[in-house]
Amino acid sequence: MSNYISTTRNIIVSVEPIYLSDQSAPEDDYYVWAYKVEIENKGVETVQIRSRFWRITDSFGRTQETRGLGVVGEQPVIRPGEKFEYTSGTPLQAPSGMMGGNYQVQTTDGDLFEVEIPLFSLDSPHDIKRMH
Repeated sequence: MSNYISTTRNIIVSVEPIYLSDQSAPEDDYYVWAYKVEIENKGVETVQIRSRFWRITDSFGRTQETRGLGVVGEQPVIRPGEKFEYTSGTPLQAPSGMMGGNYQVQTTDGDLFEVEIPLFSLDSPHDIKRMH
């Protein structure tokens, strides 16, 4: 399993995707992943996650986008030196895909900015690899 990491304005986002074979049904083209996210504030300002944007593209090129307030029902405040961790998931109708996006973050001074979520790979053991 791989960790994917990006840093924006001293906010480090680390993602670890995990294929969930027990929740997937490859015979029905249904594949499920969990992803663990850690958001670490290495800066000097307290920040709050206001919203999220995800772009998910499967191996057939189908793309879906989702937006929403906060993460997992929260708008966490992350002080300097602190981390916020959560786990979420996504299903696909393909054995692999890519996922990435951003968080809209606000400082206590009201400054809004986007923090990159690194692009990460969703790979299942059912994906057929072809050598070219």
